Amino acid sequence: MKAVVSHEGSIRMADVPDPLLEEGFVLVQTEYSAISPGTELMMNGHNYAAPTILGYSASGVVRKVGKDARLEVGQRVACYGAPYVKHAEWLAVPKHLAVPVPDSVTLKEASTVGLGAIAVHALRQASLQFGESVLLIGAGILGQLTAQIARAAGYRVIVHDLLEARCRKAEELGIRHVCRSAEEVEKTIGLLTDGQGVDAVLLCAGGKTGELMDQSLEWIRDRGKVLVVGDLKMDFSRERLFAKEAQVLISRAGGPGRYDPLYEKGGLDYPIGYVRWTEGRNMAEYIRLMAEGDIRVEPLITDVYPIEQCSAAFRRYAEAPHDILGAVLEYPAAAQQEGGKEEASAGGKR
Repeated sequence: MKAVVSHEGSIRMADVPDPLLEEGFVLVQTEYSAISPGTELMMNGHNYAAPTILGYSASGVVRKVGKDARLEVGQRVACYGAPYVKHAEWLAVPKHLAVPVPDSVTLKEASTVGLGAIAVHALRQASLQFGESVLLIGAGILGQLTAQIARAAGYRVIVHDLLEARCRKAEELGIRHVCRSAEEVEKTIGLLTDGQGVDAVLLCAGGKTGELMDQSLEWIRDRGKVLVVGDLKMDFSRERLFAKEAQVLISRAGGPGRYDPLYEKGGLDYPIGYVRWTEGRNMAEYIRLMAEGDIRVEPLITDVYPIEQCSAAFRRYAEAPHDILGAVLEYPAAAQQEGGKEEASAGGKR
C-alpha cells in the first residue's frame, strides 16, 4: 500500500506492507488524513536513516473487523493515534482509537479528529468552569478548534494571533474577542475581567524563547493557569510564577489512555466512574460537536492534496507555513466515492 514516509530529511510517498488485522482491531480503508505540520516537520528534522511513516489522524470506512472490535463493516469512522493511525491507504486500528462518524459530518472534516481530541483534552486540563475566561495564543488550526470548543463550553474566549488572516478566520467562526497585538490583549482582558486577569492561558503557538510564557503569567489572574499545547520552550520567570502562585501545565495529546498499551492495543477501557474522559471518549465528543453544529471545521481546511502530492504539501508547509491553515491528504478511496456520487447524480438527471 501507499504511505507517506520521512527518510533522510525528505518526505515522500512510498510502498509499505499492508497492516495486519488483530483481535480487537478494525481494518480501515483511508479516505482522508489530516496533516499535523508541527509534529510531522519536527519528526522529519530527525533525518531518519530508515523510512518512517508519518501521521496520526485520519478517517475512512471499516472493511474488516477483528473479534470484539465493536464496530461494523461499512461503518464510517474517524481514527487517531500513531503508530496505528498514519498517512496510509489502509489502517489497522484498535477499537478505542476509532469512533463512528454520522452522515452529517464529512470524512474530510472527521480526519481532523486527532487535532480535535488534543484541543478537547487541553481544555479539560485547564479545568475551567462555565463563565470563566480563557486566552488562546496562536490561531492556527489547533488554536481555532480549541477556541470554538471553548466557546461551545460556555467559556469567555479571547484569541490572539499576529496574522491578520487567522484573526479574520476566528471572527468569521464566531469568536467575539480577537486581538492582533499584545496591547489589544491587555485592553480586552482588562475590560472582560475587571482587571483581574483571565482564568487560563492556552499556548497553542510555538516559540524558542520564554517570552510567551512570561507574558502569559502577566495575563492570568491570581492562582490562574498557563497551559502549554504547542511546541514551546518551557522557560519562564520564577518571580512571576511565585507572585501569583500560578500553575504551569502541559497537555499530553488526546487524553487518558494515550501511550498506554493496555488501553490502546490491549483494548482495556478505563471505567467511566474513575476516568470520565478517555482518549476515545474525547474523540467521540469532538465528532459530536461537529455533528450538532457547535463547531465548524470545513472552513479551517484550506488545502486538500492527493496523497501522490504529499511532498508538495509538506514543502509548502515548510516554505510558507502562514499560507496554510489546515491541510488534508485525499486517498483514492475518497476520489472513487466522489466519482460514484457524480455518476449517480448524472444518472438521476437523465
